[in-house]
Amino acid sequence: HRLYFTLKKKAPAMSVTVSPCDLPIEWMKQLLFFLTGSTKKSVPEVWWRGPATEEKIHSFAGNAVDTYRGPSYPPASIYILRLRSKQQNTRATVFLHEGLGPSGVFPLLPADPRVHTLGVGMTSVTLSWAPSASLTGLPDTQNNHDYCVLVNSRQNYGSLCAAQQSMRKENDQKQEKKEKKRRVTVWPILKEWWWQQWDSFSGPQTSSPSSLTDEFADLQCACEGTESVCTISDLLPDTQYYFDVFVIDRLNGTSSAYKGTFARTHEEARPAITTLREGELRWVTFHDRGSKSEQFFSFRPRGWQQSGLLTLQSCGGDEKVRVTVSSKGQVLTSQAVGGDLIPATSSSYHRRGVPSLPSTLQIKSFNRLRGCNSVTLAWMGTEERSLYCVYRRQLGNREAESTALTAPCLGPESRSDTERVLCKYFQELNPRRAVTTAVIGGLEPGMAYVFDVYLMRRWGIPVKYASKMVKTRKEC
Repeated sequence: HRLYFTLKKKAPAMSVTVSPCDLPIEWMKQLLFFLTGSTKKSVPEVWWRGPATEEKIHSFAGNAVDTYRGPSYPPASIYILRLRSKQQNTRATVFLHEGLGPSGVFPLLPADPRVHTLGVGMTSVTLSWAPSASLTGLPDTQNNHDYCVLVNSRQNYGSLCAAQQSMRKENDQKQEKKEKKRRVTVWPILKEWWWQQWDSFSGPQTSSPSSLTDEFADLQCACEGTESVCTISDLLPDTQYYFDVFVIDRLNGTSSAYKGTFARTHEEARPAITTLREGELRWVTFHDRGSKSEQFFSFRPRGWQQSGLLTLQSCGGDEKVRVTVSSKGQVLTSQAVGGDLIPATSSSYHRRGVPSLPSTLQIKSFNRLRGCNSVTLAWMGTEERSLYCVYRRQLGNREAESTALTAPCLGPESRSDTERVLCKYFQELNPRRAVTTAVIGGLEPGMAYVFDVYLMRRWGIPVKYASKMVKTRKEC
């Protein structure tokens, strides 16, 4: 594009400001100086008939705002402004000012136009910048300037026009994706067309003049106003963001860009990971009962072993805990663990079968076999030869049943040797017939007892059956 202009006779100086939009441009200012000094002829007549020479007085290439300031030349001179974009179609604004000093149309930038980072967090960044003289030099009642802070995750922008173009392209792409989804069925298109027709006949629309002429209405400023400090929140952790600050003159529709900056938010705090050792019994305590309360453990098989058995049990009665086992980012198993013991393993990691557990952990007492000094108990075993130990505890007269039952996670190591009644081995290859019994004698008539059975295993922690309370007969 070529633009031509002349200056008034008494204009002592001039300035030309070119603001590229989203792409770099080349621009050159030339002076067409005429050799004939006749003042009777008009400028167009001089242009066509008189001999003249061209002189380049300024050139610039880039996407930054550039201003040329200089003296005026003889009145018979014509100034030529050439603008060219090498890449593709784009936009640029050109402003001519006649006279000395600043034009007052563009907001002023401070001597240090950089945007500084005051603080960076995991989801927030705090910025500061030197205030513009356009805001500090006028009272609030006469000031039409304010700041606008824009945030994106792609790049810094040298002008507000470039930022607006990028946002429009992004919105157009989102809209295009929505349109593709709507084209799947005919009804959404007809529905949208119907409401568009209805809106077109719904009567005249009233809009304020400012909303029609304000070209900055579509800006999504993270901070807006006259303060030169801004905190941007709700950012993603471990993500790089670019921050641009613009000072806007809403009366003249112009803006000036500070030198933007960028910052990377901090990554999320990695939770502490505790190492699990083979054959180790570990208590895991959750102080916070919220959904975000979680703990992490790691286990590395020894040598060539690629299989492992993890036995879990919740000690909170009816409360359940979600347990997830993963390897190299792949989830192997995830399940809720309650009061019963659950062996968690993965079919892709184990070759041998999981050690068997009883089909039920309930203890049964037989009322017909209940005497004054003895009771008969029965419980389910497994097809593996295992050791079962029975413990008893006499209840006091005022001790309630709900508080007398033994906690599900207390093992035999927490019991007194005097409470152990017997230990026996049992094995039944048929799981349906894996029932074993024991007669517990030496009891007092008319007294209540709590009985506990423990399955003692060579692997993992002992399996505790549910406590059973039985009362002996008073008279026999």
